[in-house]
Amino acid sequence: MTGDLATAGPVEAVEGAGASAGMSRRRAWVAAVAVGAVLLSGAGVAASLVIKSPAQTAAEAGPPPLDVLVAQVEKRVLRDTVIVRGTVTSAQSLQVTPAVAGGEGAATPVVTKVAVRQGDRVDAGKVLLEVSGRPVFALPGGLPVYRDLKPGATGDDVKQVQKALSGLGHGTGSDRAGRFGAGTKAALGSFYRSIGYDPLPAVADRGEAVRAAEDAVTSGERSLEDARSAATAVGTAAPAGPGAAPPGQGGKGAGGAKGSGQDAARAVNRASEDLRRARERLAEARAAAGPMLPAGEVVFLESFPARADSVAVRPGSPVSGAALSLSAGALVVRGQLQEHQKGLVRAGQKVEILSEVSGLTAAAEVLSVADAPQTAQPAAPNAGSGGGDQGQGRQAPAPGGPAGYEMLVRPLTLLDTQLVGQDVRLTVEAAATDGDALVVPVSAVSAGADGRTTVTVVDGTGTQRRVEVRPGTTGDGYVEIRPTGDGTLAAGDSVVTGVNPGAAGKQNGGKQNSGKGGGS
Repeated sequence: MTGDLATAGPVEAVEGAGASAGMSRRRAWVAAVAVGAVLLSGAGVAASLVIKSPAQTAAEAGPPPLDVLVAQVEKRVLRDTVIVRGTVTSAQSLQVTPAVAGGEGAATPVVTKVAVRQGDRVDAGKVLLEVSGRPVFALPGGLPVYRDLKPGATGDDVKQVQKALSGLGHGTGSDRAGRFGAGTKAALGSFYRSIGYDPLPAVADRGEAVRAAEDAVTSGERSLEDARSAATAVGTAAPAGPGAAPPGQGGKGAGGAKGSGQDAARAVNRASEDLRRARERLAEARAAAGPMLPAGEVVFLESFPARADSVAVRPGSPVSGAALSLSAGALVVRGQLQEHQKGLVRAGQKVEILSEVSGLTAAAEVLSVADAPQTAQPAAPNAGSGGGDQGQGRQAPAPGGPAGYEMLVRPLTLLDTQLVGQDVRLTVEAAATDGDALVVPVSAVSAGADGRTTVTVVDGTGTQRRVEVRPGTTGDGYVEIRPTGDGTLAAGDSVVTGVNPGAAGKQNGGKQNSGKGGGS
């Protein structure tokens, strides 16, 4: 290239030199830009190492995270609750299982008529259904039926029937209360006719016993009449006048007449005794005859009007199991308590009823708790809908599980009848503190080998101190505590409930802060 420039002319030499200078300047600019980019990147990295956000600055300025889990001491009323499921029903609820025998010559009992539908109102004296031509009806009374009632029977169940019949307009006359006499028979017959049926006879012999007794009385009356006639004839048969026995020979005749008179009198007495006994048997036969009240034809309910909750049969259905269910009285809630819950619940405790379907809440109280468990736990209509009601692990097991103790809950105000059959949540207040108290989670309280119960209080720097306490009421995972001795404790203090694994090994430059795992 040097040779070429040397031999070129002046103009060509100048142009070659200018081109070389332009290329040098471009290379210089590229180098300058690259150097500037490197310097700016380094400055950015340096700035990122020096500049911090306000949140980061505040976090680094505060104390290091605690290596324990804490909870605040609260001051409030502590309630121990038991949560179970329950079903809204009436105070009296029963299943009607017909036990009516068919009429003469009938085969297996079968439903021949259904007089109510689900939801129908049931009044006293109403026929519910008919089985093989025989009625099943409802009467007022609290004593369950347990026997057929026949003429001559006595007892409180007879008194209950007499009161029910009188209340329906069928008076029992002069019968004393509790005795099934002629007045009660007339009242029972009148009631059966009012519902369109003939009562069943107490003695199924088509009246043969009464007729036989009547025949015996008739025969006795005739025997007595004949005996009296014979006695009269003997008394008028003594000889007199011509043809009388010669003197000295009449003694035998007089003695014979006297003996005949005694025999006639004896015959009259015996005929009278036989007639008396025959009349007694007739009275007994007549007293035993008449209408009866079969146990299978009546259902007693404590109050009316009642309701037909369900009807499971129709005409033509064979009689097997419950045909229908009835309920009467104010609405109550029936729940199931398990063995570990029974000791916590007793009559008189407060209860809150919650219907998750409608959102309705109602105050109530425990009316009773069964002494013995039921043999089986019935399934609730909406079983499983309240799975979130754990109540510190005290919720009853799912319907169909182990047998439980029936708990009867009485609302303090009347419930809407539309809730009948609905599954609801029952929250029983098993215990409560007397006003506001210091409470902490159960996991914050620990017991030492010396028997002392303590909590560990921790401040923001991680400093811990133990405070001896006396525990009280427990409920819903919390326990009431009272400081003892010189220990002090106040609402808002932090107490240790466990170890914080997320903070382990992150304090003091990665060195674990040992010796501060409280609460154990």
